[in-house]
Amino acid sequence: MAAEAPQRLADIWVYLAATPLLGLTLTLLVYHAAFVLYRRSGFHPLANPVPPAVLVLATLLWATGTPYATYFEGAQFVHFLLGPATVALAVPLFEQMHRLRRLALPLLGALVAGVLATTVTAIALAWALGASPATLASLAPKSVTMPVAMGIAEKIGGLPSLTAVLVMGTGVLGAVSARFLFQVLRIEDPAVRGFALGTIAHGIGTARAFQESEESGAFAGLAMGLSALFSALVLPAVAAGLLAWMAP
Repeated sequence: MAAEAPQRLADIWVYLAATPLLGLTLTLLVYHAAFVLYRRSGFHPLANPVPPAVLVLATLLWATGTPYATYFEGAQFVHFLLGPATVALAVPLFEQMHRLRRLALPLLGALVAGVLATTVTAIALAWALGASPATLASLAPKSVTMPVAMGIAEKIGGLPSLTAVLVMGTGVLGAVSARFLFQVLRIEDPAVRGFALGTIAHGIGTARAFQESEESGAFAGLAMGLSALFSALVLPAVAAGLLAWMAP
């Protein structure tokens, strides 16, 4: 009987793997468990739930031999909800319209400076360390929200899959280090903190900003959207120019 137990579990997994909703169920359960730990830590930045959730899901798929396409058949429902969730960010932003009007020009300047700075410094540092042209191109849009970043990377000769990993890593690093950096730099204004997080750390940074305050989250959502638009229009030309200049 004991020897039959592993086989039964394997049979159950094979049956469940054929159900598209398995990916959705696993995603929700794993993330919920990671978020519970995050909440118990007092929302400490180092306990961000995204990395452990991704690691557990990847390990499960690898251990069971489940193709990513099979997993995504169910998980795509979560992916679909990203659209409505992004649009919903307009609600808290509308409530901050009075501040947005006063800060329009400074925010526009900060957006341009932030996007260009993170692109140029990332490419320059990787180039100095001897990274390949494909890696440089994949790294260029690392601070842009993932769907836009992958499209930019593909257009300038990068690897979309590598860009996806770099984007996630950038978001987590930004969310983890933001509080410390803001304290060191003595930045207290919620609008400034939020806009910086949204510009550099996209969706993960925006989620972190909402945990600080609704005002911070509203400006982070604005920055995430504007940086994606600005990057889609300008970044391919900027990155292509830098890559051509750095080419041997």
